[in-house]
Amino acid sequence: MALFEYFPKNYVWNLSVNIAIDSGARIGEIEDMCRPLRDAAARGEDAGTAEFLLQWVRMADKLAELATEDQQRGRKLSASQKLQRAALYYLTAERMQGHGHPGRIETYAKAQRAFRLATDLDKDNVTRYEIPYQGSFIPALFTRAEGVPGPAPCVLYVNGLDSCKELLYWSRLPYALARRGISTLCVDQPGTGEALRLNHLHVTHESERWGTPCYEWLAARADVDPQRIGVVGISLGGYFAPRITAFEPRFASGAVWGANHNWAEVQQKRLKREGENPVPHYWDHVMWVFGATDMKDFLKKAEGMHLNGVVDRIKVPFLVTHGAHDRQISVEYAHQTYDQLVNSPRRELKIFTEREGGVEHVGADNMSFGRDYIADWFAETLRGRLG
Repeated sequence: MALFEYFPKNYVWNLSVNIAIDSGARIGEIEDMCRPLRDAAARGEDAGTAEFLLQWVRMADKLAELATEDQQRGRKLSASQKLQRAALYYLTAERMQGHGHPGRIETYAKAQRAFRLATDLDKDNVTRYEIPYQGSFIPALFTRAEGVPGPAPCVLYVNGLDSCKELLYWSRLPYALARRGISTLCVDQPGTGEALRLNHLHVTHESERWGTPCYEWLAARADVDPQRIGVVGISLGGYFAPRITAFEPRFASGAVWGANHNWAEVQQKRLKREGENPVPHYWDHVMWVFGATDMKDFLKKAEGMHLNGVVDRIKVPFLVTHGAHDRQISVEYAHQTYDQLVNSPRRELKIFTEREGGVEHVGADNMSFGRDYIADWFAETLRGRLG
């Protein structure tokens, strides 16, 4: 199994298309948006992103208009389906732009409005909250466990470098966990989503600084069992989640959807053009995320982004998953994290191979395998249900 490569020799654009497909895009709409972009994609990952924005926003705008027509006829469920895809296409288009690119702020605002209206119309199992943090707040989406009358287990689900809480929700891990009797809190932690774009909160390598407030917010809820709270991170979350688990021992279990043992080292490799980037305009993006003034400042701030001397502090069950053919983050980093989990009472390493799929970065070729494996892990370690 491999990535669907609509654009020959343009990994970054293909990654966005694959994430969109796994998040609920319709293949006919993908075709309509991407066909006019073939020439632009051939010019490389950075050139042509303005054209990408134009095509994807055009489709999203059309879906939003059609949803309005549905609402006028009282067809709320149909409107919700169109608005969810509109929000997805807006967010995908926005994610592909460089920091400060014309139209980026407006597109993100459209995405937020569409997502919130879609989930409201559908009465979906998701509620937005704001978790107090350093005089500001961390935006979050809470999905409740199904069929649990009292306090339920819960998983804190954290972003990578360039994802957002809506994409976490659309990965359907919250749905898979809910069916297993486990709630989920998807967060835009500092450096991602709303926390970065609207609250101007930047990345810190000490992810426990915001991981602990998230734990305490969950533990204070009457519908969450504070003894059964886990944490999982996707992509760069493969660094954040282990770090949180190491320094906040009240988390009962942990997992990563893509290991990221030494992200500081990965930056040195990317300077040498080793491995693929996750987004266009990569260096501008990471400087924005870290609040860095220039490359020297960014590299200084990223120095602490490694797990050497950290994961041996973890004393709860921990799962490491990784795609065998990850083109961004080498599978060697999954082995490094696993090998250093020497004090975990139950550690597991799962490498997704061509036999099942999910071999690309965070299973972008097929996210179902990682989603189900991680959901089952938490069902076992947080005492949810497997069926």
